[in-house]
Amino acid sequence: MIRRAFLYSTVLLASLWASLPAQAQVQIDNFSQADHNHMRQQVQSIETLVQMRMGTRLRGDLSDLSTLQTIIDRGLIEQDDILRLQALGAVLGNVMEAEVEQLHWKIYEDEEGRSRALCIANTQHCLFPITMLSRRMTVGLKPNVQEIYDNAMELIAPYLPQLPYTGTDYN
Repeated sequence: MIRRAFLYSTVLLASLWASLPAQAQVQIDNFSQADHNHMRQQVQSIETLVQMRMGTRLRGDLSDLSTLQTIIDRGLIEQDDILRLQALGAVLGNVMEAEVEQLHWKIYEDEEGRSRALCIANTQHCLFPITMLSRRMTVGLKPNVQEIYDNAMELIAPYLPQLPYTGTDYN
């Protein structure tokens, strides 16, 4: 009876194991020169928009969050202009990278494709700011940039290395 139960449980576990999806293969690489150029062009397109339509500049710090929010609130980018909507995400990501020194732009590649991501060194813990705004905006939403930023920082905070003499507030 015990032998039969053991055999049954072994077969059940084996079938469950076989039904689980294979572990996704993830590769994280440094940006190529082309990636850097593409990112620079995206950010420059938003910089030009900000200068022409708002009379200000991107600063590469937390103040850019309110600039992004103004762009969204004023509807300065059409919801079908995917490249420029993703450029907003590049600006958002640059703010994240500037504020959290452990985050760096990388190329994240998995079975879904190739993405630009902010990753913690030597881990697979990444944020994907390029699409954080665009995915919402393409369906007609007006996202709250500060809330998205805060949520992203909250999600990544447990995985950030604790450096000496620093607190856990990464905002």
